[in-house]
Amino acid sequence: MPGGDMAKPLLGHQNVESDPNLAPASGSKTVGILGSGDFARSLSMRLVCSGFRVVIGSRNPKRNMSLFPSAAEVTFQAEAIKKTDIIFVAIFREHYTTLCDLSDELSGKILVDVSNNAEINHQRESNAEYLASLFPTCTVVKGFNVISAWTLQSGPRDGNKQVFICSDNQEAKHVVAEISHVLGFTPVDMGSLTAAREIEKIPLRLLPAWKIPVFLALGLFLCFFTYNFIRQVLHPFIRDHKNKFYKIPVEVINTTLPCVAYVMLSLVYLPGVLAAIFQLYYCTKYRRFPDWLDQWLQHRKQIGLLSFFCAALHAAYSFCLPMRRSHRYLLLNDAVKQALEKKENAWIEEEVWRMEIYISFGIMALGLLSLLAITSLPSISNALNWREFSFIQSTLGFVALVISTLHTLTYGWTRAFDENQYKFYLPPTYTLTLLVPCAVILAKVFFHLPCMNQRLRRIRSGWEKGRYVKFTLPRATGEFSSGESSSTV
Repeated sequence: MPGGDMAKPLLGHQNVESDPNLAPASGSKTVGILGSGDFARSLSMRLVCSGFRVVIGSRNPKRNMSLFPSAAEVTFQAEAIKKTDIIFVAIFREHYTTLCDLSDELSGKILVDVSNNAEINHQRESNAEYLASLFPTCTVVKGFNVISAWTLQSGPRDGNKQVFICSDNQEAKHVVAEISHVLGFTPVDMGSLTAAREIEKIPLRLLPAWKIPVFLALGLFLCFFTYNFIRQVLHPFIRDHKNKFYKIPVEVINTTLPCVAYVMLSLVYLPGVLAAIFQLYYCTKYRRFPDWLDQWLQHRKQIGLLSFFCAALHAAYSFCLPMRRSHRYLLLNDAVKQALEKKENAWIEEEVWRMEIYISFGIMALGLLSLLAITSLPSISNALNWREFSFIQSTLGFVALVISTLHTLTYGWTRAFDENQYKFYLPPTYTLTLLVPCAVILAKVFFHLPCMNQRLRRIRSGWEKGRYVKFTLPRATGEFSSGESSSTV
């Protein structure tokens, strides 16, 4: 069957007849579509450009003819059904009953249900099972419901390439899987038609892998925000009767964001450390991790992206600090104070160097976090081999954590030893953020020691303590029947 490069977007192709390479060849398989919505139009375009003959069944073909590619035939539903054995049902569940009058024409056909529900568990049975109950003489296949109209138009590289397929008929599944493969997608067999209940839930789930990382980030943000509020706003108000509440919208948030980003970055690499400890303790790689650790390892990508998001916000807030009216007033007050005290030079060499180094480390850390975030995108990671991806995410990620630690240390400098920095006897915020990252860095250095690194490599290569493989070696005489010596590994 002819087919072009299906990764190429179809946007901009208004008329397939203008491109002879897209016109279906003689003898091509005919596919029918019932429906005239956005999905039906995008699917028809993709099918035509893949070399299929497409017949559209519509209740009003004259009105809808201009909506479809000119290479596709638009006719009445009954006529379209007669011209093909495989039909995509691109209509809503509540309209399935309108096809009951065509049950005789649909008998023996393969119906591909592409519909979705408005909400999860809205119906007891799936749409595909409901369609099968209405047309028992047809073979119903669930598929293409996780593919959007935009993905069909822009190409599978710009969307999810997987097409989940399920049916009680293996031949029908094979036919639909072949079509999805020709369209440039990857078919995934999900089993019998009862699996349609889970398949139809997939497009309705709102970022299921992000819930735990988002709640973790929000929890850290609230904790650090409250802590900074007490130190920067509440303490001067109670002790010195100074109104510092203007700091809440920008300064307190800007102090909180890097704390969240720094701790979240360390939480990306902490489960790897815990996994190594687990393997060293049990001296095997075959023992299953606890569920909480397993879930943690699976959410590292989302945690890292949230860390980058908070770091980027911190950079944006930092750029805006000099724009505030409060900053200008404070700068004028300092200038007036310096003039009254007749100070000609306010230059402090140590503070100049500290800020230069602090900003430089911050820029480098943000640059590395940007690289980590970009390479975590599927379109980028798919272009890297495993060694390249591991080097960026593991090695450069650890370097980003080290540089972020240096950025934090140069920010604090010697203020950790200044008793005036302990408001309500609370230590500076950055000292709290250093606990987890420093523990991760020390653990990583410890595991890279030759003795520990060699032991970890052996365990991850399959070695287990207390389990030996016994085999026998023949003596130099070459006689296997006698004179054998044994050895264990």
